[in-house]
Amino acid sequence: MRGIAKDRFVPHNGAWMSKRFYITTAIDYVNGQAHIGHAYEKIITDVIARSRRSLGQDVFFLTGLDEHGQKVQQAALAEKRHPQEYCDALAADWQALARTLDLTNDDFIRTTDPRHKEFVQAVLAKLHANGDFYKAGYTGFYSAKEETFLTEKDRRPDGTFDPSYGEVVELQEENYYFKLQAHQQWLIDYIEANPAFIAPDYRRNEVLGFLNSQKLEDLCISRPIGRLNWGIPLPFDPNFVTYVWFDALVNYISAAYAHGDPTVCAAIGKAPVVVPAPLELWPADIHVIGKDILKFHAVYWPIMLKVMDLPLPKQILAHGWWQKDGAKISKSTGNTIDPVAVIKDWGLDAFRFYVLRELDIGPDGNWTDAGFQSRYSAELANGLGNLVNRSLSMLKRYRQGIVPARHDELAADAAKATDETKALVKQNQLQAALQSIWGLVNRANQYVDQTAPFKLAKDPAQAQRLDEVLYNLAEACRILAVLLCPFIPGTAHKIYAQLGLSGSPDQLALAKWGGLTAGQAIGEPAPLFPRRDVETR
Repeated sequence: MRGIAKDRFVPHNGAWMSKRFYITTAIDYVNGQAHIGHAYEKIITDVIARSRRSLGQDVFFLTGLDEHGQKVQQAALAEKRHPQEYCDALAADWQALARTLDLTNDDFIRTTDPRHKEFVQAVLAKLHANGDFYKAGYTGFYSAKEETFLTEKDRRPDGTFDPSYGEVVELQEENYYFKLQAHQQWLIDYIEANPAFIAPDYRRNEVLGFLNSQKLEDLCISRPIGRLNWGIPLPFDPNFVTYVWFDALVNYISAAYAHGDPTVCAAIGKAPVVVPAPLELWPADIHVIGKDILKFHAVYWPIMLKVMDLPLPKQILAHGWWQKDGAKISKSTGNTIDPVAVIKDWGLDAFRFYVLRELDIGPDGNWTDAGFQSRYSAELANGLGNLVNRSLSMLKRYRQGIVPARHDELAADAAKATDETKALVKQNQLQAALQSIWGLVNRANQYVDQTAPFKLAKDPAQAQRLDEVLYNLAEACRILAVLLCPFIPGTAHKIYAQLGLSGSPDQLALAKWGGLTAGQAIGEPAPLFPRRDVETR
């Protein structure tokens, strides 16, 4: 234990337990099929999780589904199905998407899981006993589409509500409310004292601007069972179910509780009945979310955790939205991108590469089919694919696929790319990391052009020089496999296999020059990204 920070470990049954790097996506609402925004969020989270594992960290990656609420109830009724049956069918589709995207998630939570419902009720009972809720009447406006109450401040100058709210109706009913306003100044102080809590910086500034300019309204945390019965019943009043957002946000700790997290168990005052191997997960290291749900995660969630006596997540990382061809993605207009269709057509790694390379985490992005095809052709087929294929094909042709003696001409370039990639993935700068990796791809391709090994092969006097060039190219390909493994893992493993290497390139410690040994036989070269004659799609 010497040299290990004490706060990284907690005792469990006389043993020591290491805290894992805990990263989550938002849980997706099951009132339809997945679109590119859902796939993008899962991929960037997966890349961060894989990157942390490649750095030697123990990681726990959670994703899942939000299955309660009025929209789900209405969608199920429209199909004449029980809401649970409706959710089960869609859950199968979303779990299939996770497999299609090759996610490395460690758990997949559903808010209809008994483990989640029981925990939410335990949280509700605790906060009710603590006096954090009160019951009050409400007369006002309600958006079923957004499942939220609206006030006069939400009206436009002409008195109407934004069409994004859908149909807005007037309601008069009693509900339970969570005392948010009392914690407003505490939250402002916390965000100001912890600048990394909300990223990027401009999202942090948005939250602070909202908190400093508006009085925080108390949060309605219930819905009358007469209006909505598809939800988790309040344990202290069976005439109400839990507001879907209060239910959904708790998933991050209900999953931790289900795995026996000691911090969460202590806060709630009990432990799950069966936990094969307890894990220390909380606090979460990163919540990856879309910018549209920032208020829920950066305002409501921290206050909920505070009154539960739980530490806050270390970071809320908010990504932007995708447009297509400069316009809002919309099912009604047909301006959509089906990630599964793109993957079937072009391959998973081409899709993963494009969304990561095209868009940094934070700003909005614009998908164009022409842009996708251009990156595929220039960077994958002609860049990485061409480099690996011609490097290994020349090694096969000129040296019967046997790796020559070590030579270090590209070692400094590889070390630069490795150091930059390590630093950038630690900062979740995935686009910049890919740009750095492609710096090595481009350097190695230039090296082929500069050294002209196909000319060296014609001159027996240049045999040693040819050996040097071939080693540098093959070893650069090996390093690239390691650096690329978190981003395009299928391709990384193919490069390793073509190099005749066993094992996996999934540890960044392997990105040290000299890993290929003289005398090793490589495998069979094969195109990684076949060139395609594409038409305007």
